[in-house]
Amino acid sequence: MENTQNPSHPADVQYNKVVEMVHCYAESVGLDRHTVYNAEKLYWTWTKGSATIQIVIHKLNYDNGTRRDFIRIFAPIMDVPATNQLLGFYRRLLELNDEKFGIKFTILPNTDKVWATFERDIKGIDFNELSTFISDFEHWADTMDDQLKGQFPNLN
Repeated sequence: MENTQNPSHPADVQYNKVVEMVHCYAESVGLDRHTVYNAEKLYWTWTKGSATIQIVIHKLNYDNGTRRDFIRIFAPIMDVPATNQLLGFYRRLLELNDEKFGIKFTILPNTDKVWATFERDIKGIDFNELSTFISDFEHWADTMDDQLKGQFPNLN
């Protein structure tokens, strides 16, 4: 992958700061930055309880030459259950999207996998905010994967 960063460009300065903040967060919870970060694919991954946490920073380039960067956190929660109660399952996911702050439940296009996700523009982010939303996300992903699997067991 070609390195297209300009270290003096404001977007790249902020991007690099947030990369370092995620590294520092990982270290603050006892993880090794070199173990959890995939430098080739530019993402972090680790486990928290039963949840697999994945973090990536997406660069969105616009036709007018501007760019916005978003940090996204993902955790696979479960497969969509093979049940005659799908309407109730989807309703529960929508209710959780309203009840749980800082986490939403999604199904990626053309898949049957439910994911917990969080996303935020990185502009103006600081370490305290970043560490709060990552730790909150870890908690909810670890809690909700077990709860949803218990509530909607896969009946294959």
